[in-house]
Order: sequence, then structure tokens, then C-alpha cells
Amino acid sequence: MGFSAVNTGNNLLFLVVSGLLAFMSVTGLAGMLNIRNLVPELIPPEEIFAGIATPFRLRIQNHKRFMPSFLIRVECSNGQGATIPLVPRGGQAEGDVVLTFGRRGAATIGKITISSPFPVSFFTRFWTFTMEKGLVVFPRLIQGRADGLGQENKRVGNSIHQSRGLDGELERIAGYTGTQPLRNIHWKLSARSAELLVKEFGKQTSTPLIIDLENLPGIDLEERVSRAAGLVRRWVQVRPVGIRLGKQIIPPEAGRRHGHLLLTELAFHGLD
Repeated sequence: MGFSAVNTGNNLLFLVVSGLLAFMSVTGLAGMLNIRNLVPELIPPEEIFAGIATPFRLRIQNHKRFMPSFLIRVECSNGQGATIPLVPRGGQAEGDVVLTFGRRGAATIGKITISSPFPVSFFTRFWTFTMEKGLVVFPRLIQGRADGLGQENKRVGNSIHQSRGLDGELERIAGYTGTQPLRNIHWKLSARSAELLVKEFGKQTSTPLIIDLENLPGIDLEERVSRAAGLVRRWVQVRPVGIRLGKQIIPPEAGRRHGHLLLTELAFHGLD
């Protein structure tokens, strides 16, 4: 069109070309200002397992004082991303990004790209950020038997509740069989029922489970590590769990924090 305007000397064509060039300049400037002063942040969850799609919390800070940002697209290096329609001026907006890590051990998020087709999808402006924050990716989870070095060797893992105790938490109300102590009879409920009902309690303490990595089934180290991670995830909340890694023994304890410690040891075990 520009060549036609020069060759023909048509003033109308000159006006059209000038208007289009001005439109391109204004929209390009608006698109650049739209993504300017945006800072992304990915907040990881407490647990990240290899091979499992994990949702990260995406937070975008808009440091512009007078201008909101529209149609913000955030993409990670693995191709996953999210679109946020509006980030208010001087504020923030949140969304979710699903990431998947292929192997256990140390990992980083890598590059994050912020882009937007605003205002008319004529140009797409983008900024690229690098996330260097280190992450710990736990092993893949494979559910298996609770084989270890304790008294429950070669017993199926869910056998922990096969026996009842007298000093633990109330687990259920059951019918009276004649073998329970009379002090366990729930008299109020029994008065409303046609049969005697008793309170059944769990044991306050459970037998520790020590996982011997070398004795777990598996064709290679990765499969044994995954089976050990599955056992830790399954049992560490309800009983003391420890691990034997060659000559290293981590004493059994229970709880979420100890479970993260065991999973972290498994995440880096055997890696160069």
C-alpha cells in the first residue's frame, strides 16, 4: 500500500498508510506497557513427586501504580501455563500452573515467560524470567508390602489395625461379643439398641517399621526407592518409620516432618 501511494501520488492512500502505522505504534506501546513491571512467582506445594502432575500456585505482582494489566499469559519451560485476565494496578493476581518433573532429586523451574496479546492481538509482547530456586523432587510412588526389619516383616501393611488396644483413640462402636471388658460397654447407646454395644480403641503405640532398601523387591535401584517412598508416604503418619540405606540407618519416628526427611534422603540416594 505504501508503494502504491508513492507511485500514484494518492493522498488518500498516504492517509491510510499513516493511520495504520500510527495504529501499530500505539498498540505496540500499549502492549509493552501492559506487561511492564510484572513479576511472577511460583509457590511450590509441600510435596513434589516425580512423574506426578503437581499444581503450583502462580502469583503475579503488578508494580505499576496507575495501570492494570490485561490478558496475561504465563508459560513455563515445560509448556504448561495459565492465563490471568486481570492484574490490578499495584496489586496481585493468582492462578494455578501444573508442572511435572521426570526424575527425583534436585530440580529448578527454569524459564518463565510472561506474554500478552493486548490490546488487539496484533503484536504479542513477552518478558522472560529465570527461576533459580531449588526444589526437591521426591521419588515416584509405588505401593507395596510393608517389608522391613521389624516384627511385622512379610506382613501386609494394612495389618496395623488388626489388633485392638485399650489406651488409644476411640475407633468405632461395635457389637459385644463376650470377649471385651465390661468397662468398654457403651451403656447409653446400648440402652437405645436391642444389643450391647462396646467401644473399640486403637493402640496408643504401634510397632516401628524399618524399611530396608536392599531387601525391597525391584528390578533396579529406582524401583526399590519408589517402593520405599510409597511405604513412607503410607505409614509415617500413623506409626514410626525408619529407613536403612546401606550402612546408614535413620531411626524410626512418626509425623509429617520426619516423613519429609525420609523422602528427601530417598530423593538423593544413589544419585551422582
